[in-house]
Amino acid sequence: MRIDLHDRPIYTDHPVWAALSSYAVGPCDTPLSFGQRLARENGWSADLTERVFEEYRRFCFLAATSEAELTPSDAVDQVWHLHLTYTRDYWDRFCPKVLGRPLHHGPTAGGHVEQSRFFDQYALTLQRYEQVFCAAPPKDIWPGAARRLIDDPRARRVHPRDGVIISRPVMWAIIGGVALIACLLLLVWHGEYA
Repeated sequence: MRIDLHDRPIYTDHPVWAALSSYAVGPCDTPLSFGQRLARENGWSADLTERVFEEYRRFCFLAATSEAELTPSDAVDQVWHLHLTYTRDYWDRFCPKVLGRPLHHGPTAGGHVEQSRFFDQYALTLQRYEQVFCAAPPKDIWPGAARRLIDDPRARRVHPRDGVIISRPVMWAIIGGVALIACLLLLVWHGEYA
């Protein structure tokens, strides 16, 4: 069936989407909300956290209304991992009352067969996303499969007390500045002894 992009998306009338649209994780009267914890643990801005949580809602809708297993992006998976730690909310409220079914998280068992399976699942997820939401998923949250399934899993948690984290552009600027200073010092030193 072809979806006309000028028509109202059909998912907005679905009861699972209606429940997801107003759903918030955990108790709302805590000093550290789910969103604040998610932002803190991932180093995300409040705006990015809201956007990723919205994509988590979309992924959950796709997963709950699909017969096939789907694979989230790494950012969406971070939301899912944290949500799973709110066990009472996830299993007693979210799955039965919002999704209407259990949604289990199945990590990879490793190996080439599993990698191929996850590539297929991720491709299907992106395809279903476009079909259901009548738009391409945002690339900053849903990157290509190679980044999602090969590069992103290499990420590691680093505590600020254990290391200094700088971006590549800043690192290259520092290296360039040090190299420039070294060259100037060599010129000055060479000029004094010439």
